[in-house]
Amino acid sequence: MAVAIVDYGMGNLHSVSKAVERLGYTSLVTADAAAILAADSVILPGVGAFGDAMEHLRESGMDDVVRAAAEAGQPVLGICLGMQLLFSSSEEHGEHKGLELLPGAVVRFAPRDGYKVPHMGWNKLSFRQPESPLLAGLTEGHVYFVHSYHALAADGDLLAVTDYGHPVTAIVGRDNVYGMQFHPEKSGELGIKLLGNFLQLQAQQA
Repeated sequence: MAVAIVDYGMGNLHSVSKAVERLGYTSLVTADAAAILAADSVILPGVGAFGDAMEHLRESGMDDVVRAAAEAGQPVLGICLGMQLLFSSSEEHGEHKGLELLPGAVVRFAPRDGYKVPHMGWNKLSFRQPESPLLAGLTEGHVYFVHSYHALAADGDLLAVTDYGHPVTAIVGRDNVYGMQFHPEKSGELGIKLLGNFLQLQAQQA
């Protein structure tokens, strides 16, 4: 099975690619629309600012490609900033429109005593929908976060949250579109298992 990792100039492409290959899949880092749309699964990574990332996606045409993949039923996974890009909008450095594959806005963490911004380090997941195929066979554990903004997701799309002074969106899913706010490729055994569960979705649909 081939996994397309969308190359739009922003993201931990190498580490995500290596994690995919470690799980026994063929990893293809690409900006080729045909290759992405022919892949079994699509991963949208991301590191940096929301507005810059959306600009890169639009300039490369990858915004339409990711939307087309989602509309075609391919499993799509956004990681870290990639997850935030799936939402309707973000307030990071101004108001920016997202891919609008999931309803909701991305907002900055409000100042709270005892909680630094960015939210950085290991934090525990709390499953909201343990019956989700993305969480199959897993138990709640710690994963690695680095972010200053968080998504206000619809309740029905929340698969898991973490606590940082309040519940924070950690994993989302709607139909074939999923997102992880943390870095599964840097989150030890649980992160790799979550990534593996995502990559198995296409086989389950076949």
